[in-house]
Amino acid sequence: YWNDGTIPWFRMDDIRKNGHILSDSIQHVTPQAIKNSGLFPAYSIIVATTATIGEHALIIVDSLANQRFTFLTKRKSFEDKIDMMYFHHYMFVIDEWCKKNTNSGGLISVNMPAFKQLLIPFPSPDEQSKIAGCLSSIDELISLYEGKVILLEQHKKGLMQQLFLKL
Repeated sequence: YWNDGTIPWFRMDDIRKNGHILSDSIQHVTPQAIKNSGLFPAYSIIVATTATIGEHALIIVDSLANQRFTFLTKRKSFEDKIDMMYFHHYMFVIDEWCKKNTNSGGLISVNMPAFKQLLIPFPSPDEQSKIAGCLSSIDELISLYEGKVILLEQHKKGLMQQLFLKL
């Protein structure tokens, strides 16, 4: 199912390499891999509930993921009640909860019965949108400054090479 695949198959490496909002994956599967289960819809959340617990991403394409993730999708009846960017940002709180609420045993995993009982605050859709916009703006600023830090570190390295070239 891996050769010439066209359907995104998300793994932890995708989050590590491309961040927490994903539109494509490193690996893809063929339509034959879907079988009868179907794809998870775009604008779903994947959250790691085994192994590397407490990582998540907003997936903005129809897709599949490996078994270490739990997919969280929006019911049709909540279509106009939940802003998925707001939910994505709130997932950072849930990530921390997941790290603290695991079952021990062979493979460490999130306490799924307790996970299913989590209550998530959902203010009005307008308020969710404002909160998500504010947090997304801060994320953009962080990315901008991270890029500037990288450039400044490269500049410093170049200057130091020129200064200490004769040693």
